Formats: sequence, C-alpha cells, structure tokens
Amino acid sequence: MLPRPQPEIRCAVELILRNARLAGSPGAAPPPGTVDIGVENGRIAALAPHLDGDGETYDAGGRLVCAGFVETHIHLDKSRIIGRCAPESGRQARAVARVAAVKPQMSVEDVHARAAQTLEAAIGHGTTRMRTHVEIDPGIGLRGFDGVAALVEEYRWAIDLELCVFPQEGLTNNPGTDELLVAALKRGARVIGAAPGYDTDHAGQIRRIFELAREFDAEIDMHLDFGDTPEAMDIGLVCDLTEQYRRGGRVAVGHMTKLSLVPPAELARIARRLADAGVAVTVLPATDLFLMGRDQDHAVRRGVADANFLVEHGVNCSISSNNILNPFTPLGDCSLIRMANLHANVLQVSGAGRLRECFHMLTARSARLLNLADYGIAIGNPADLVVIDAETPEQAVAEIRHPLAVWKRGRRTVTRPAAELHRP
Repeated sequence: MLPRPQPEIRCAVELILRNARLAGSPGAAPPPGTVDIGVENGRIAALAPHLDGDGETYDAGGRLVCAGFVETHIHLDKSRIIGRCAPESGRQARAVARVAAVKPQMSVEDVHARAAQTLEAAIGHGTTRMRTHVEIDPGIGLRGFDGVAALVEEYRWAIDLELCVFPQEGLTNNPGTDELLVAALKRGARVIGAAPGYDTDHAGQIRRIFELAREFDAEIDMHLDFGDTPEAMDIGLVCDLTEQYRRGGRVAVGHMTKLSLVPPAELARIARRLADAGVAVTVLPATDLFLMGRDQDHAVRRGVADANFLVEHGVNCSISSNNILNPFTPLGDCSLIRMANLHANVLQVSGAGRLRECFHMLTARSARLLNLADYGIAIGNPADLVVIDAETPEQAVAEIRHPLAVWKRGRRTVTRPAAELHRP
C-alpha cells in the first residue's frame, strides 16, 4: 500500500522554508523526514510536513537546517593584528606580550573596523549569536570595549552580540585593572572573565571575579588551566566557588588544555566534578593546537581537551574559534564547522553519534552555555535559521559543509551559492 500523502496546512506566514531536514537534539538521532518551517514577524510560527501559504518560499531540498551557530568564545578586539605584531622568536609564541606591545596603538576606530571585519566573516559562516571576550587593562583602557560595543546595535540585523570583559594581563598584579573592569560592567557588560594564569595570585583573581559577578549579577566565563603540564590546576577552586556562590549553569571555562594531559580515570573524575558543579567547558582547538607544546621540538603534544569525553561524562561543552589572525592564532576564517572538524581530527572522533555531538557543540550545547532560553527550531522562537549543504549534522562536520543561506529573525542575511561544476 502506498503511503497516504500528508495534507497541506494552510497558514498566514511571511516565509516558508520548505523540505528542511532538522538536526535534532543532543544525545538523540535526528528526526526522520523533512518539515516546512513557517515564519511570521521574525519568529517561527508553524512546523509541519507540508505548509501552504502566500509568503516567500525557500526550498532547502532535503538539506540540513539548524538554528544559527553560536560562537561562545572569540576575541573580536584583537583579531586581525598579526601583521603589526613582532614575529615569533624561536619556538616561543609570547602571544600575550606581542599583543600588549601594540595595544597603545589601538584606537576605538581601529578596534571597531577590525572587529567588524571578523564579525562579518562569522556571520557569513552562519553564526547568529556570539559572546566575544574583550581585554580590559591600563594598556588599552576601555577603547577595546567601546570599539566592540558599538557593533552590538550596528549588527543586530544579523547577530546577537554579548561582551565578556576580562583581565588578560593580570588583575591583582596590574594596578588600575580592577577599576576598569567595574567601569565596563557599569556600562553594560553582562559577562566577566578571567585569565588567572597571567596573574601572580591565581586564587586572588578568581575570587575577585566571583565577587564582581555577584555584585553585578554577571555570567562568568574564564580562561583556565592553559599549560603544558597537568599540575596546579585552578578548576577545583572554580567549582568550589561556583557552588559557594550558587552559580551553577552560569560559569564557563575555556581552553582547559591541562585536561588533555591527565589519564582517563582522572579526567573522568574532573568531568564529574564539573558536571556536578554546573561548570561548562569551551574547547578552542585552533589556538590550543597552535600554542601548546612550544617546549618541544618533536613529538609535539596536541593539547586539546576532549570535548566528546567531557560531554559523555555529563559536562556541557562548546567548540569555538577563540582568536583570528593574531599571535595566539595567526590563522582562521570564523567557520565553526571547520572548528568542529578540527576537533574531531585532533581527538580522533569517529562514528555518526560522536560527530553529531560535535555539531551540537556549535548549536544547542553552545546555546545552553550562554543560557539562551529562546534558541532552537521551535514555535515561538526567533527564526534564526541556517541551511547547510549537507543532509546530516555528522556529514556537515566530517566534510566541512558550508551554509548556503542564513536568516536572522526571519530576514535573509547570507546567501552562499553551492559550488557548480562546468562539465565539458
């Protein structure tokens, strides 16, 4: 017997995205078949196998459609400065010092122009939500913050941008930085970060950041436990303070390269502690690969934390870009799919389910890390939609398949034609 055709549902919408194959939820296989997505007033108004309406239509042709990619950890303020920084000397990257040397030359206008270029590259690769970290210290004052903050309104048509202010060059040992962080929080920064590895008092910086987060009701997103040996981790203190301040689900840590240097049993113990405390982890494959193992001239350690392992032990994880074209990472194109593919290669991730989980670390899991309550393809949510030239999330990651079209709140923001072969 032939299957009974599905009836068309009539609805008044501005846009119908037809024949969309959805990515599904973390930990589950994608739903079978395709759906039509109806959009009205910038929000998803209908989901059904067949919608009928008079609005604009786009045929996804059975391709993968997801909510927009979420970049949880990037540095717009210091992107695209590699050409003005001193070159590397030998095997030591000295990235912090090389960036610090050019900060006095960075005007608000300069930061704004470079950050906008990087932001547009991310938009072109399907990113519709972003948390950017911004350095605050006496070397640059609030110029970096001002240059990036201006982009929030300018690019609201394509992306929701959130600022995380943090002390890259130290806090307890860098007079004037604390006052600048407070000033940025008073001017609207919703997230505060940390980089205790560059402070003479790791614990002192971490404790002060938690105090500021409580005072301003800010989210916390730290650079943590970046190093070539597993000793002296700060993550235990972060988990303790997360519980003490009752901030579970509102704390994230980035890098965590030291996790790549501990055996599986110890890593599982740390993962359970992270999960119990409600601390999420962002893995940054490009930067961690580029900077780790600089003390070695052969058999160089990879230094990338295994996000799949952490997820499988209950930790929420995202995969993100971190730096673009600067001494921390003099490479990059803002493609999150490429980051997921890089992570899968480095950590030797295979199998449809685990590759699919890498995709969710760019989408649903990243949205959870940022506490985005209105994320995902569901009726009532903003119509932030990306059509990817793939059929499944795992194919998108394995083959670095690019977005073909992007909508932000129901308005088309990106069109990328599929490659076309011209046969003889």
